[in-house]
Amino acid sequence: MPRAPASLYACLLGLCALVPRLAGLNICTSGSATSCEECLLIHPKCAWCSKEYFGSPRSVTSRCDLRENLVQNGCGSEIESPASNTHVLRSLPLSSKGSSTAGSSVIQMTPQEITMSLRPGDQTTFQLQVRQVEDYPVDLYYLMDLSLSMKDDLDNIRNLGTKLAEEMRKLTSNFRLGFGSFVDKDISPFSYTAPRYQTNPCIGYKLFPNCVPSFGFRHLLPLTDRVDSFNEEVRKQRVSRNRDAPEGGFDAVLQAAVCKVTFLSGPRPSWEVKVDSLSDYPSLALLEKEVAENNINLIFAVTKNHYMLYKNFTALIPGTTVEILHGDSKNIIQLIINAYNSIRSKVELSVWDQPEDLNLFFTATCKDGVSYPGQRKCEGLKIGDTASFEVSVEARSCPNRHVEHMFTLRPVGFRDSLQVGVTYDCTCGCSIGLEPDSPRCSGNGTYICGLCECNPSYLGTKCECQEGENQSGYQNLCREAEGKPLCSGRGECSCNQCSCFESEFGRIYGPFCECDSFSCARNKGVLCSGHGECHCGECKCHPGYIGDNCNCSTDISTCRAKDGQICSDRGHCICGQCQCTEPGAFGETCEKCPTCPDACSTKRECVECLLLHSGKPDNQTCHHLCKDEVITWVDTIVKDDQEAVLCFYKTAKDCVMMFTYAELPNGRSNLTVLREPECGAAPNAMTILLAVVGSILLIGIALLAIWKLLVTIHDRREFAKFQSERSRARYEMASNPLYRKPISTHTVDFTFNKFNKSYNGTVD
Repeated sequence: MPRAPASLYACLLGLCALVPRLAGLNICTSGSATSCEECLLIHPKCAWCSKEYFGSPRSVTSRCDLRENLVQNGCGSEIESPASNTHVLRSLPLSSKGSSTAGSSVIQMTPQEITMSLRPGDQTTFQLQVRQVEDYPVDLYYLMDLSLSMKDDLDNIRNLGTKLAEEMRKLTSNFRLGFGSFVDKDISPFSYTAPRYQTNPCIGYKLFPNCVPSFGFRHLLPLTDRVDSFNEEVRKQRVSRNRDAPEGGFDAVLQAAVCKVTFLSGPRPSWEVKVDSLSDYPSLALLEKEVAENNINLIFAVTKNHYMLYKNFTALIPGTTVEILHGDSKNIIQLIINAYNSIRSKVELSVWDQPEDLNLFFTATCKDGVSYPGQRKCEGLKIGDTASFEVSVEARSCPNRHVEHMFTLRPVGFRDSLQVGVTYDCTCGCSIGLEPDSPRCSGNGTYICGLCECNPSYLGTKCECQEGENQSGYQNLCREAEGKPLCSGRGECSCNQCSCFESEFGRIYGPFCECDSFSCARNKGVLCSGHGECHCGECKCHPGYIGDNCNCSTDISTCRAKDGQICSDRGHCICGQCQCTEPGAFGETCEKCPTCPDACSTKRECVECLLLHSGKPDNQTCHHLCKDEVITWVDTIVKDDQEAVLCFYKTAKDCVMMFTYAELPNGRSNLTVLREPECGAAPNAMTILLAVVGSILLIGIALLAIWKLLVTIHDRREFAKFQSERSRARYEMASNPLYRKPISTHTVDFTFNKFNKSYNGTVD
């Protein structure tokens, strides 16, 4: 019976791949690989050059590098860089409908067999598809609890087979039923073990005094399409009795799974499994393993008060479904139909026998066409829908010996599976053609992958030198001075000659490897400020730059202000930047200076000098002050000239002197000056005095008139009020309205009965 997952196992295995080149760092060359195999393990992007003559004879060029670097350095085609790959060995197409036999020819998963070759750290990816086909065969094994509490349920399912077969044949044409039962372990404290209970554990129980002996698990009916046999077998059953509530259901499920009773066919007598009384109940892990290996889906039909307990089991046993069973089991058929539909609507991949050094990454593409990275489960599927999965496989390391691993991918509850064979590509092809005592190694070593592995007591890149008495002399020739390290600690001394190492930071060179291209002064972390080259610890600056780290520009164009002056004539240009010397000046070109005299103030001195000397610029003082000015005398100043700046100031005689100036392209200024300052006429004192006195008198008269008007209005309102009150008076002038007479007269009228007689006004 096909099944689907009940829980999602998130695949979180794997390490993040290292980036092959970080800022200023090449991980391939920094790994110090001494052989091709070591190079392949550093990073999947690293490659090995097996060319015999590679690099410069005066430097040690790393054979382990990025492929593009090796090609650039002249390696050519002799590069070892295997990549992970996948080959499909068997891929039968998916079926669209189930077979009428046992489902052996139905294909619900493709491909079925692949093989892959993995280089550590290099992922390879393949696709697989799973489809729930229509009319797939279904085998249902009904395992029933026959403890005493299930007596009424047993009565209700005696005709279960007929009704269930009718409903299931609406979903599949190939349906078979099997039947088994269980109670509990026949030992204390689970069952009644006293001698008098051996044949009838219900003795003394008033509600139901007769029942069969307790048992663990009984297989009663193999899978069959004969519904009558199922009904007949159910009618034969009788309940038993045990002590505690949790009956041995898991024991029975495990026995049914390992004995494969759900896959038996044909006539077979019933039999009973004698469960070992000393064995514990099976663990959930063992139960999950057995049902998964046998492609079994479990449907727990439990009452409402036990629902959450079994619901929690579904997370531990994939493919398990839990449904609520009524107290009398009347809803058992609908329960099975619902569980079947739930199982058929889900697909989840499970992994079997995964090697420890492999990482698997899943991406599911379900019916909505959307990819879900990290997910290997699809839900909400309909019969005939296809779920696609992308599986990426990565090897973390190489095994100690050459082995081939196998693992299996299987949809939970399906018979279909994908067999994946894994081999590890951890050796280089050039290692096969090794040459012992090779002439390339002066006959003193083994040539392998472009390198010589020297025999004992021999050294050198070609094994051309022999260790002995002269070895110390060879090494002294590789020292820059006595006491200094060999090759400055940055190279190998091979037969009295230094071969400098390669560095990820730059080039190392010199007879003793004493120079490099990266140990120079830096500015903000940039070597020679990016404006020079580093040569043996000293920056050689590009044209236009000076300084120890080439950070000083000799270009003064950046210091020129808008008026064309360098630093606005308020500072000096140093290394392409203005350093302001005028107090209060600031800005990129010292153009801002709130406390500095403005141009009007500066040119005012020239104008005042000219006025003082009657406009004669040939005066020595005026000539000095007006040396950069072109003077133009006018009678009227044009104040709205956009190209000139208007300036004016007050003279000692309270006159206003105005002039304009404009900068000329040659650096001089054009001054346009009034011939005479503008002076106003002196005011008439008598006129001003009379005007002030007249204004005061007028204001006084106006205030008196306003006061008189307000008083008149107020008096008239008061008089009108008095007249109004007088007209409303109700008494004559001769009477006093406050006077009251001292005698008052009051009259009371009443009538009452006494002895049926009327009296009016008097009482006897």
